[in-house]
Order: sequence, then C-alpha cells, then structure tokens
Amino acid sequence: LEVSAKDANDVVLEIAAMAHDNPPMTSAFVAEFVRRLHGQSATLNLPLSWLEKKLSEQGETIDRLIQSTAQKQAADQVSIANTIQSLRLLEVTDWHDFVESLSMVNTILKNDPSGDYSTMSFATRDRYRHVIERLAFRSHRSEDEVTQKVLQHARESYEQQGPRAIGAHVGYYLISRGLNNIYASLGMRLPIDEYLHATNSIAPLTLYVGSIALVTTAISGTGLFLAMTYGIHHQYLIALISLLLIIASSQTALSLVNWLVTILIMPQSLPKMDFSEGIPAHAHTLVVIPSILSGKETVESLLEDIEVRYLANTDTHVDFALLSDYCDAPQETLPDDISLLSLAQEGIEKLNHKYRRHRDGIFYLLHRPRRWNPQENIWMGYERKRGKLSDLNALLRGRGTDRFSAIVGDTTSLRDVKYVITLDADTRISRDAARDLVGIIAHPLNRPVYDGKKGRIISGYGILQPRVEASYPGDNPSLFSRIFGGDSGIDPYTKAVSDVYQDLFHEGSFIGKGLYDVDAFEQAFDGSLPENLILSHDLLEGCYARVALASDICLYEEYPDNYITDKNRRRRWIRGDWQIIRWLLSSVPGPNGKLQANPFFLLSQWKILDNIRRSLT
Repeated sequence: LEVSAKDANDVVLEIAAMAHDNPPMTSAFVAEFVRRLHGQSATLNLPLSWLEKKLSEQGETIDRLIQSTAQKQAADQVSIANTIQSLRLLEVTDWHDFVESLSMVNTILKNDPSGDYSTMSFATRDRYRHVIERLAFRSHRSEDEVTQKVLQHARESYEQQGPRAIGAHVGYYLISRGLNNIYASLGMRLPIDEYLHATNSIAPLTLYVGSIALVTTAISGTGLFLAMTYGIHHQYLIALISLLLIIASSQTALSLVNWLVTILIMPQSLPKMDFSEGIPAHAHTLVVIPSILSGKETVESLLEDIEVRYLANTDTHVDFALLSDYCDAPQETLPDDISLLSLAQEGIEKLNHKYRRHRDGIFYLLHRPRRWNPQENIWMGYERKRGKLSDLNALLRGRGTDRFSAIVGDTTSLRDVKYVITLDADTRISRDAARDLVGIIAHPLNRPVYDGKKGRIISGYGILQPRVEASYPGDNPSLFSRIFGGDSGIDPYTKAVSDVYQDLFHEGSFIGKGLYDVDAFEQAFDGSLPENLILSHDLLEGCYARVALASDICLYEEYPDNYITDKNRRRRWIRGDWQIIRWLLSSVPGPNGKLQANPFFLLSQWKILDNIRRSLT
C-alpha cells in the first residue's frame, strides 16, 4: 500500500499470483485487503476491480465477505468471554459442597448417631464414602444398602452405650475395629490386611520382628561361615565376630524390612475434625515452650519466637506460654537471675499489650525456681523438661501454683485447657498447625481410652507427634549441616508419608515435640517414673499415653551446624535409651524406687530394644 501509483500493476500481479497459489482466497484476507485499500488513490481501483471479478467467479461479493468476517469475530469474542467466565466460575465453585449435595451416601451418613460426621473435614468424610464404595463393589450391593447397615450398627451402639461410645460413630465400622462387623453383616470375609488392623492382634509385630531376625541371621550366618572357612576357629574369637556381625547386619535387615513395609502398605492420614473456622471452646489449647533463661540474647530470642508462633496460629482459643527455668548452678541464685527474669516478664507484658486488640491475655510466663538436687549435687529445675510439663499440668488443673516462682498472666483462664502443644526453643510451627493437630486428636476415633488395669492408653491417642524436618539453615549454612541436614524448608508436595510404626501398628514414637491431651497424659503417666533416673522420657511417655504420628503436619527445627554439637545431642539420646533398659523386664521401677508390673505392650518393648540396637550400631 506504500507503493506509488505507477507500481499498482505490479501489486495486482503479485496478489494475483498469491491467489493462484492459494485458491480460494479466504474471506479474512479479502476483507483486510479491501479495508486497507479504502482511502487510497484512484490508481488503486484496479486491484479492487480485480478482486470483485475474482470473487464473483467464486460466487461471493466483497460486502458479504466483510459482513461474515465481522460476524465471526463477534462470535469468537463472545466464545472467549464465555470461556473465561466459565473458568472463573470453576475457580469459585465449592466442589466439596457440590459433590456432597448430590451424594445419597453422604445424606445417609449425616444421620450419624454421635453427630460427628457432619463436623469432620471433607477429606475424612470422603475417605468414609470411598470405603463404602469398595464394600458395595465387593459385596455386589448398592452403596445405600451398605450405608444403612453401617448406620444400623452405630445406632445399636448408641442405644446400648450412649453417645460418647466409640461405636456410636459410623467411622468405627468403616476405618477402625468395627469393620469386621460390617463384613460379617454383608456375608463377607475380612481381607488379611484389614483383619490385622481390625483385630489389633500380635501378628503384625511377630511378622515384622521375625522378618528382621531372619534376614539378620542369614547375613550373620553367611559372614560367620566365611570367617570359619578362612581359618578362624577360636571359640572366643568366633563369639566376638558373631556379636559384631549381628549388630552390623541388623541395621541392614531393618532397613530392608522397613523399605518393604513402606512399599506394601499405603500411608493413611489420621481422621480429622473440621476446625478451619477456629478451634472450639471445648478444645482450648496452650502452646508452651520449655526453655532455660541462660542469657539476655536467649530471652530476647524466646520472646521473638513466641510472637512468630502466635502470628502463625492466631486463634481465639489458643494461648502461648514460656515455661522457663534458670540454668543449673552451684547455688540457689546468681547475680543475673533477677535481670533475666525481669526481661522475660516485661517482654510477655509488652506482647499482651501489643495484641490487646485481638484479645486479652494471649501470652504467659511460667517460671520455676531452682531446687536442690542431692543426687546431681547441684541447684536445678526439678526433673528438667519432664518436671516442667508435670508442674504445668498440675497448674492447669488448679493446683501446683507454689511450684512456680513467677507467673505473668491470669492462670485461672487456663483451667479449662484441654490440649497442650509442647515445642522446643528452636522448633518452628507451621501456619494453622495448631488447628490441624487439635482437629485430629478431637476426632472420636482418636480420643484416648485409658485402661486402669493395664495402666496405659489402650485405644485412641493421648499424644500426637507431627513430622519434624530441618528448617531453613540460613544464607550461609555450615558444610556439616549441608551434608547431613538433608532437604530443608517447606515441602509443598508431600502429605502423609510412610512410617513403619504408624502404618503397620497404628502407633508412632514420641520425640518430645507435639500435642498431648492433658487429662489422658496425667492419667496414664503421672507418678509412673522414679525421680532423678530418667533423662530421655519422651519414648516412655509415648508408650504410656499412646502416640500417633501425624505425618501430614510438619514442624521445623534447626539441624546442628557442627560435628561436636551433633555428637553431644546423640550422646544424650543414647544415654537416655540405656537408662530405660529396665522397661524390657517384667517389673519396672516406680515412684520411690518401688518395683511394679511392667504395663508395656510388646511393641513398646521392641521400640526400646531397637533404640539400644541402634546405639550399638
């Protein structure tokens, strides 16, 4: 179009060649060409005449093609607008409500006698419905019929045992031990994997430990045969080699069996209540950080960290407390004690004033004095961390105020605390993790049931142990932490991860950072241990109060940045493991040194034995 009039004939010839190579000309091409020619000099009328002639041969006109092109563009615009609007509608639609509103199974399960079904999380409700789907498929019955049978069993339990009975909840017959009743009602046999779960028999532990022993024996026997083949026949030397082979090969056997278990058994998230709108008043929770006021920088760090934890878990019924001691000392008081305690008190008061618009009394300081320990020959906090939690539990139930030398906050508002989340000073809690933990332990299938004869929790869980990962090491991590710290930071892809104890035995191991039910914890554990004897109390607490691993909830803590720090940490662990070796026997030390019957199940004793084996490795 920018050519001069004398070149118009050349333009016509070029367009004609293009049209000859691509017959017939598209309407879009013609419309665009005509639009650009309008307003040009009269010398370009020749191309227009040529186009009209060419189009007439195809039975078309310029006006008709321009009109059809405009209609097509308008139709495309409307279509694209509708597509974008549909995507927006898909984004804002609550598919959970949509699916459940059309599900007849969901409608029937809402009649759960315990009333818990409707208040559970969507993932848990969906898991129930998938179980019913599988049962209907295997029994060749309708899903509605299977659901009615589940509801019938729950109603019978409700009428016989009351609304708080675990059997009054429909989930007991879908993902717990009542599944055997449903299979019997449907005239079916329980599959072997679900049978082991439903009956809670000793068979899984026998199979697990037996497999480890078999592989260990095979490897050790092969090594011993080779040693004897090459001339080692002295009986003491053979005994030493056998011991070393068993210790070394047991780690290989354990790793192999654990790997097979994680392949064969699919990890399942624990059932959960829906507390996305906030923790209810009956599940009042206190987050505590047991700590030692060892210096000004430590106190300032503790105050900053507790504020960060609150901002990540702002909830009307979640409070935060520093549970502090002074460091060990040869005398009852040190010159810096008063200044450190005053700094902590002022910091807690400032935090309460800073967030007073949220609500009153969010933060607390509970500080214990030093007490003389004649066995350690030193002034220290009574029973260290275990003593802190024991004194805290007493305070929450209206006694034990004299065990604390300084208290900031009105502790009467803590009398109704149902759950405590205990964290180490370097532990980071993720956003809304408190709601998730409380939602799990508040589920009827996870509520702890204490057996007075056995002296421990026999079903449900008194403790929840989240998964613990290494936190972000900072901009300049040490070479040691880069090599041994593993992957650090938040994992956005993983939900439930495999854990042998939780997947196979439905019971995890407590490592001192997690949530516990105050009443169940005290009922199962209070007064069970002697004084000044147990350093590593976490495993024992988990065995008495029964712990579950909530692997889809993660806490983060710093990994040691050098070898010496890591060595000291492992030394404390190993020392604690050997201190509780008495719990492998039929009688164990109790309060005041008196022997009492060992209440532990074989699985708990295996955990202790495995820790001893690991320390030798």
